[in-house]
Amino acid sequence: MAVAGIGGVFFRAKDPAALQAWYRRHLGIGGEDPFHWTQTAGPALFMPFKQDTDYFPAGKQWMINFRVTALAEMIATLRSEGIEVTTHADWDTPQTGKFAHITDPEGNMVELWEPPQH
Repeated sequence: MAVAGIGGVFFRAKDPAALQAWYRRHLGIGGEDPFHWTQTAGPALFMPFKQDTDYFPAGKQWMINFRVTALAEMIATLRSEGIEVTTHADWDTPQTGKFAHITDPEGNMVELWEPPQH
């Protein structure tokens, strides 16, 4: 017996409704029923990092990673909406794909990941 997949991501927010609306507007998470989101099948990682990692902010215990398609277009859209997007060429490899980081309105870092096309 094994886990079949991630069933949800739960975290505290100062303004849950506003934060959920932000994720729906900018990342397309949610929809008619904001409590359910059907994902496209694909890879997912479960990866604990060392306590002293500098890959995401030291004051944060977690970072969510969303698998995306057409990362370059998403970056352009997010920037046009005033959202700061961080990229680094050394994050991207043919083996791992392409990455970008954004921060939601409550200071949670979000990683956007376009897996490699094999």
